[in-house]
Amino acid sequence: MLLNERLKQEKMPVQVLREPGGTELSEMIRGILLNPEVHINPVTELLLFSAARSELVATRVKPLLDQRVIVILDRFYDSSVAYQGFGRGSLPINEINKLNKIAGHGLEPDATFFLDIEVSEAVERRSANGEGPDRMEIAGEAFYERVRDGFLYLAKQHPRFIKLNASAPAEDIHHEIWKRVSAMIC
Repeated sequence: MLLNERLKQEKMPVQVLREPGGTELSEMIRGILLNPEVHINPVTELLLFSAARSELVATRVKPLLDQRVIVILDRFYDSSVAYQGFGRGSLPINEINKLNKIAGHGLEPDATFFLDIEVSEAVERRSANGEGPDRMEIAGEAFYERVRDGFLYLAKQHPRFIKLNASAPAEDIHHEIWKRVSAMIC
């Protein structure tokens, strides 16, 4: 991840974590959530993502922030709005927002970088990498169109969202992200 590398070059304390994951318990939940052989009710899926998030925030993110470490999360609670709210229709968005506040222990990101891409292009990229699809990826293109709509909705609702064209060259995307991050930390 280019942002992580750049922050380290600048001698900034930084930690990259993924969600779901980042702790032993959260990684176990991740294994269940992404297993293509497991069928999960949409509300149960939302609650499992929330449980993994709560564990990650309580045991890793908050302690790191208390130590003044910059935390980069590969996904956070906005993904639950997009995936479980818009994509799965598990619960009304206002209910998901309440759950996110609880599972996120009241934290809100300083910035959310939304790397927007057409679903068809994302599918092409994914199939080119040669890995088999996980449980989320087998949901199909219509599901991902709804998920993208969810992220577009969130980008309009929250000023912390920075929408970037994910079809652009990686170096251009990194430059834009670095411009925004460096303005926040300087």
